Amino acid sequence: MGFSYDELTVKHPCFAKGKKGNTGRIHLPTSPGCNIECRFCDRQINDFERRPGVTSTIITPEEAIDIIRRSLEMCQAITVVGIAGPGDTLATPYALETFRLVKREFPQLIKCMSTNGLLLPDKAEEIIEVGIDSLTVTVNGVDPEIEAKLNGGITYHGKYYGGVEGAKILIANQLEGIRRIASAGITIKVNTVLVPGINEHHIGEVARAVREAGASIYNIIPLVPQHELAHCQAPTCQQTDSARQQAEPYIDVFRHCQRCRADAIGVPGGEDFGDKIYLKRISHKDTFSHG
Repeated sequence: MGFSYDELTVKHPCFAKGKKGNTGRIHLPTSPGCNIECRFCDRQINDFERRPGVTSTIITPEEAIDIIRRSLEMCQAITVVGIAGPGDTLATPYALETFRLVKREFPQLIKCMSTNGLLLPDKAEEIIEVGIDSLTVTVNGVDPEIEAKLNGGITYHGKYYGGVEGAKILIANQLEGIRRIASAGITIKVNTVLVPGINEHHIGEVARAVREAGASIYNIIPLVPQHELAHCQAPTCQQTDSARQQAEPYIDVFRHCQRCRADAIGVPGGEDFGDKIYLKRISHKDTFSHG
């Protein structure tokens, strides 16, 4: 058995209760591919944007181990190894391959993975076997009509499903996957991207559904207007707070998200060591080379 939820609230910055602590994380950008079409997602390779879905490079599982070693020398506060993209961690095999190496080389570190959840039922046994300590699943809606406004379609078992049809499959798999992973004692956080005019009044329903499935903590991420939703307005502080109030009757709500890059290193809100590790380590390398 891995780390308990209570342990994670102390050792994992994304599970902290109250004021964020001084624990750090390293994000390993090992997952280039994706299998769903989020209308707000714009994955990029660059070294200046500060948001999810962005990385300066893609690395292999073997390179990840050396990067962890060097990062721990720079930042002793790191307690968590996370993989959050820039694509979906289950769309390609590299994230789970990396975590197998991490389990062997750095057993003291918390293993944290983020996914859109489409393949969670398929990969649940492997996730449990690898020893993931905390899993984050992005669930933006549990009503297919709402989800279809946020996600254009999915590619599932080699076939494309668009609109509401794809949304139904995605939602069913997300909730079933959460149930399977939670039943193994793995702590689950759910992220929801808050989009005014689309899911802002649906947050309570999402929170209730994911809590019933077994999630322990909920994180509402304000939309960064871009891609197909570039015309949308980012939620105001009042709208974000209102969404959190919708969720709080059902589940613990995390309030300190920094919207980290897929290659962030260090304590959230503090110095980011990513440029010292990634850009000097393998800058100008071909990206997405193993996707």
